[in-house]
Amino acid sequence: MHFDLTDDQKEIKRVARELLAARSPWAKVRAAAEAEGGGGAYDDALWGELVSLGWPGIAVAEQHGGGGLGAVELVVLLEELGYACAASPFLPTAAAAAAIQAAGSDEQRARWLPALASGEATAGIGTPELAADAASAAVIVLLDGEGGARLVDGAGASVEPIETIDPTRRYATVTAGAEGGEPLGPAAADLIATALAAEVVGVCQRALDMTLEYVKDRRQFGVAVGAFQAVSHRCAQMLLDTESARSTTLYAAWAAGADPERLPEAAALAAAAAADGGRAVGASAIQAHGGIGFTWEADVHWLYKRAQLDAALLGGARRHRARLAALAARRLAAGAVA
Repeated sequence: MHFDLTDDQKEIKRVARELLAARSPWAKVRAAAEAEGGGGAYDDALWGELVSLGWPGIAVAEQHGGGGLGAVELVVLLEELGYACAASPFLPTAAAAAAIQAAGSDEQRARWLPALASGEATAGIGTPELAADAASAAVIVLLDGEGGARLVDGAGASVEPIETIDPTRRYATVTAGAEGGEPLGPAAADLIATALAAEVVGVCQRALDMTLEYVKDRRQFGVAVGAFQAVSHRCAQMLLDTESARSTTLYAAWAAGADPERLPEAAALAAAAAADGGRAVGASAIQAHGGIGFTWEADVHWLYKRAQLDAALLGGARRHRARLAALAARRLAAGAVA
């Protein structure tokens, strides 16, 4: 068996890392966060470049104007967007497009996918209490917390922007119209969870990289602080949490295309690992930076805040562990009956 990305997937990752390093440095992230209203200064040039590369529709079928690739390629991109902590509507738009492609009806695909894949329209994802990029979305995928999802026309929904601790992204509450939206298949919520987990992986990796760089350079008593056992142990735990989230997320993305019956369990694993891991890695990064880590000028706090809101969008780890236990019990019971 092959447990690595293909050469093409590695190339997608390389191109994304280089492009975002050039187009979305910390100065751009900070400018978006500090703009009046918070999250109100998305980089239109960056979004235009992502659209020109066809990335919003990477997991959309070619017949609807997409790239015709799959969930693995999507999570590769989302990890890099998380690594850059980019101020962009890419995550909700690409995740919603993938969910509609996989779990929508023919009518829903024909109505929404061409505009989402081309970047002419954007999407929102989340729950009625907290949705990312819903205020300007043409369509919103709302999760019910029980593994279900509904498709809501943005024009018919009541959307109220809200402020959160993460000003690098726009958030809102959503009240669906009179009809309450259209149901999506069960895979939709699992794909949204997988996409969110992928962004958290990138956030964790960036926090870990920044922390390692800092503890190697920062010296006390004539030695690098990274040599102290307490610091090295914390960094090792950060690596463990990051790799746990990464491996489970890639497993979920693989299952989405290769073995859909495994997707519910795989997505629950990924969501639980990401919800807990993102918060833990972000908090450890701030603490390992010492006194400077708690200052506004230290960029590491943007990662912590993004991880906190992604965990909230995921619904927290406990719910996903409970669902995983229920799915596993059901599978064991079915095996015993057979």
